[in-house]
Amino acid sequence: MKYQFIENNRSIFAVEKMCRAFKVSKSGYYAQNKRGRSNQTADNEKLDMEIRTAHKKSHERYGSPRITEELNAQGTPCSKNRVARRMRKNGIVAKTKRRFRITTKSKHSHPIAENKLNQDFSAKGPNQVWVSDITYLWTREGWLYLAVVMDLFSRKIVGWSMSQSLGQEIVLQALGHALQRRHPAPGLIVHSDQGVQYACLAMRRLLAKHGITQSMSGKGNCYDNAVAESFFHTLKTELVYFEDYQTRAEARGSIFEYIEVFYNRERRHSALSYLSPMHFELLPIAA
Repeated sequence: MKYQFIENNRSIFAVEKMCRAFKVSKSGYYAQNKRGRSNQTADNEKLDMEIRTAHKKSHERYGSPRITEELNAQGTPCSKNRVARRMRKNGIVAKTKRRFRITTKSKHSHPIAENKLNQDFSAKGPNQVWVSDITYLWTREGWLYLAVVMDLFSRKIVGWSMSQSLGQEIVLQALGHALQRRHPAPGLIVHSDQGVQYACLAMRRLLAKHGITQSMSGKGNCYDNAVAESFFHTLKTELVYFEDYQTRAEARGSIFEYIEVFYNRERRHSALSYLSPMHFELLPIAA
């Protein structure tokens, strides 16, 4: 008690000395100090509410970088560090599970196309380079396979297909879906791994019909198709690993909503200056 009394007296003396130096009253100082704390508390409460709203809107998939971009875009200026501090204080975390492995089947006698990309995942405009890949999803009815086609320019999923079998039709349908939506000019490159679905005669004929150049990753090199693999990683860690799909139909609806409603239209992509693929494609292309 004695030491506390001394410390309190020291604090009072320091305040009195500062008030004399700045020629302000003690009552004015304490009133302003109280207002300052109240304003800061109100600002934090308002920011916390906006963070929770943005987090909920993303289906709890956003961490502090994307939430910061979302709030700034909505007219709430804030820094990533401040958002990260408020999220930690309130126990708000990105909904993600890290459980992912890559597999491919490339043992076949079909021709293998030259690797045109060599891990250069850039494009100067839409419909210049597409990448494609297949993954699998578990449901209580059995496996459901998903093939996607992504435009490297905007990272937009421009075509996709789902099937309970892993035949060539799944990639033919995904590519056909992309061709119907985008109508690319001849000269487009479509890159994939060396899987039999991509190397088969039907795929090569479809590509030739539309003047498309085929490109394939090196054997067993997942980094050659890293952008497509990254999308599957995002899909699974943000959505699939949190679900227990009872039927394939339930999984189809969930994947459709994620790709077409959230990922393409809303999800902020770090490679696109935190714009969504759809909004990135609306920007004017630099000459």
